[in-house]
Amino acid sequence: MTDTLTRTRKDDFPGLFTADGAPWHYLDSAATAQKPQAVIDALARAMGEDYATVHRGVYSRSAEMTLGYEAARRKVAAFIGGREEELVFTRGATEAINLVAYCYPDKGRVLLSQLEHHSNIVPWQLAGWQVDVCPLTEDGRIDLDAAEKMLTPEHTMVSFAHVSNVLGSVVDGKRAADLAHSVGAKLLLDGCQSVPRLPVDVAELDCDFYAFSSHKLYGPTGIGALWGRADLLDAMPPWQGGGAMIDAVSFERTTYAPAPQRFEAGTPAIIEAIGFGAACDYVANIGVEAIHAHEAKLVAQTREALRGMNDVTLYGPEDSAGIISFMLQGIHPHDLGTILDEENVAIRAGHHCAQPLMEHYGIPATARASFGIYSSEDDVAALIRGIERTKRIFG
Repeated sequence: MTDTLTRTRKDDFPGLFTADGAPWHYLDSAATAQKPQAVIDALARAMGEDYATVHRGVYSRSAEMTLGYEAARRKVAAFIGGREEELVFTRGATEAINLVAYCYPDKGRVLLSQLEHHSNIVPWQLAGWQVDVCPLTEDGRIDLDAAEKMLTPEHTMVSFAHVSNVLGSVVDGKRAADLAHSVGAKLLLDGCQSVPRLPVDVAELDCDFYAFSSHKLYGPTGIGALWGRADLLDAMPPWQGGGAMIDAVSFERTTYAPAPQRFEAGTPAIIEAIGFGAACDYVANIGVEAIHAHEAKLVAQTREALRGMNDVTLYGPEDSAGIISFMLQGIHPHDLGTILDEENVAIRAGHHCAQPLMEHYGIPATARASFGIYSSEDDVAALIRGIERTKRIFG
């Protein structure tokens, strides 16, 4: 994908400009992606002329909205190579992981890794799992050789980030699945950072659960998805009760709807689901392979520029997927982020909801630049200029 095409793509995203029309160099897509006009328009239609409830109304607009809502489920499922009956809409990836942690019937030991986001640590602790932690390789990947040695029949779940939100490192999902299955465990992959950046096929990965969010995939906040093998979802009890998730209710006994409806209590996020589906359409039209190639080029350029500064420490592998974390000697990441903001450059500075990883490296925080379809060489140049200005300010 050429930089010219990227500049054209920028016009699809109204959020990439300041109030006075100047370019905003947005390098925080790993936190949340900007929204294309196509998604904004789909949300506006769903909230406006198309709006009605789903699943319950007998009038025509409700029936049409139900069709649209379930079509969105099919789009989201197909985007990762799944089927609609395997796709549960959730409030986000965090809720998806919580759902598995609380509802999976065979709680035991879960193997996590040193680089996990807090939302792939805390739910397992709260739900009563015994947590083991897999170390990292020297370049910041999940050490699957170590995982192989650590796994025992007592482990009933392995839960790894498919792509690290701090380091951009990619785990070999298929090998992780093979290792988990070799001891009778299931594999959950946190796909928040992988789905916007890498082609994902849950059948090829052979995972058992896959959690991801909409807002990192250029869709709205407030909705995400859990893909799960149909037999596993069927064996799991609901974790919230209310309307829509039932088969029949009496004061003596309630029976539940089949999955995925069993896990979607109450009026769903109708508008957000429509936007989620529109985001999948938008990304699929561009092609995830093209997005990955584009981001890989920007990662290489940025790492090369940062490596030329003898006061910068880079974290993670050379082939990180769209995400670069670094430290500038003698300058706190928050100070760097503040000065970059004066230059209309937006990065993330902090522990990135990965405090155990920061402890592993012995640092309080990093600066993180992360790319999207709309990112360009101009954004990289603005970042480097801003870093040089920050260094001059701090002497």
